[in-house]
Amino acid sequence: MTRIPGRGVRPLLLVASASLALVLAACGGGAQQQAPAGPPEVSVVRAGSAPLTVADELPGRVVASRVAEIRPQVSGVIERRLFEQGSEVRAGQPLFQINPTPFRAEVDSAAATVKRAEATLQRARVQEARLSPLVKADAISGQDYDDAVAARAQAAAELAQNRADLQRRRVDLGFATVRSPISGRIDQALLTEGALATAGDANPLAIVQQIDRVYVDVRQPASRLEALRKAAREGAGGQSAPVEILSSDGRVHPGKGRLLFSGISVDPGTGEVIARVEVANPDRTLLPGMFVRARLPRLSLPNAIAIPRQAVTRDPEGGALVSLVGKDGKVVQRPVVTGDEREGRIVIRQGVNAGDTVIVEGQDRVQPGAAVKPVAWRNPAAQPR
Repeated sequence: MTRIPGRGVRPLLLVASASLALVLAACGGGAQQQAPAGPPEVSVVRAGSAPLTVADELPGRVVASRVAEIRPQVSGVIERRLFEQGSEVRAGQPLFQINPTPFRAEVDSAAATVKRAEATLQRARVQEARLSPLVKADAISGQDYDDAVAARAQAAAELAQNRADLQRRRVDLGFATVRSPISGRIDQALLTEGALATAGDANPLAIVQQIDRVYVDVRQPASRLEALRKAAREGAGGQSAPVEILSSDGRVHPGKGRLLFSGISVDPGTGEVIARVEVANPDRTLLPGMFVRARLPRLSLPNAIAIPRQAVTRDPEGGALVSLVGKDGKVVQRPVVTGDEREGRIVIRQGVNAGDTVIVEGQDRVQPGAAVKPVAWRNPAAQPR
């Protein structure tokens, strides 16, 4: 077999060239992977000072500003109910009509008694006038004249008594129409037509509650009482800061409340302060008996420094720490004294100054003294959903 010179050398050169290219490519990729990375990124915020009011969010119960229990002042059978249950009534509005027939009869009887007493008094006066000249002329004895004077005085007294009795009967007739003493919303009637209403009964006929302005009673430790008074003294014009009322589902009531220090009392059993908040309720959304939450202002800070809660970490002993980015771009860890929390932010009483760059996220990936790349922190709660 004849061999052609040079035919086997060319394939070998091609294989060697391909191998060399693969080796160079591999070396180049390794060089890219081993290139030094830049400083790690951390999310930061710039600390600033601003006025801040610290409030305690406490549970409370709605109480009507005025409550009137409708009770009968005379006994009788209820003929009619004169209101719509759950509606608004005004002061003096008729609510129930008790059968007035027996009271009207008593008025008529008392009026007749008054007429008889008036006639008796008139006759006694005439008798006294007739005997007066006779006693002066010694035509009759002085005793007869004295008896006439006494009869006239007794008749006048009986007339006054009968007139007072007539007035009392008229009052009872007026009480047969049961009226509302206050304006407000009336609950359901506890007695219906045909039922016997008894004066002095422990059970009312209905209840009227004035709720255009309501109270919210909240409980908190008695040690907070002085803080509440201090917050009020520091408020504008010596008035306490407005109190926000939140419904059970977290919605804020449109009307702001004010703390009534005259309504504060201490429960001797628990030692808690029962604070009363007055709230305007024109749309009647707050109903008596509802459980709500009240934000009671406790502390007013004119230049408070508040940072996101996650910016604060703890050391092994439980002390609070905050990581800052210094002017040289390196991490500085600093112990701080924390205060109250509100809406995801914590007050820093000591350790952070206005203008410091505070690390909010990423401080767990870096050590003090390490160089970092700060980027602005974005609050997830503020992002649109």
